[in-house]
Amino acid sequence: MTTQNEIVQKGYKALVDSLGVVNAIRFIQYFSPGKGDYTKERYQWLDDKSLDEVFREMEQFKDTDSNQYEEIIE
Repeated sequence: MTTQNEIVQKGYKALVDSLGVVNAIRFIQYFSPGKGDYTKERYQWLDDKSLDEVFREMEQFKDTDSNQYEEIIE
């Protein structure tokens, strides 16, 4: 049975072999956990908004191409 560590090592090697070091790092950065505490911080920008305001903002993004992964897929 393959250990988790071996799987991670093989995965990194496959990425580097396929994409090269720089692009492998760029790929991994897309899946970074980020910083902060979303659960706490969301109250700073959601508490003062009505549900209608949130829906209006969502509608604005619906028509824009906001796919942050597009450059990876191309």
